[in-house]
Amino acid sequence: ASSPPSSSFTFLATMTVKRRSHGRNKKGRGHVKRVRCASTGKAIPKDKAVTRFIVRNIVDASSMRDIRDASAYEAYALPKLYIKQYYCIEAAVHQRIVRSRSAENRRNREPPARFQRR
Repeated sequence: ASSPPSSSFTFLATMTVKRRSHGRNKKGRGHVKRVRCASTGKAIPKDKAVTRFIVRNIVDASSMRDIRDASAYEAYALPKLYIKQYYCIEAAVHQRIVRSRSAENRRNREPPARFQRR
């Protein structure tokens, strides 16, 4: 076996990177606990997961009207259901929770515009 020719300098080729964060939000933490994807059940690092906070009524609109009519209290506010859901990237893209963006738009780090409630 012959040894490779020696040179006075070493050339390390760095691979191209799609995202400067490698799709994570870790930055010097070393290790991050994993969470379960709400759609697929896959274990994904918490900093990589797509997070959505869902706030909705415990009962649907038609039942809400029935409860309001039958209630002894005049202005009783039914409690809401608060759920924090994590999705793996594949599930979030598949369900259109997030969309793929062009290389130029991936540099935009501002959150998307929130929709206005009437």
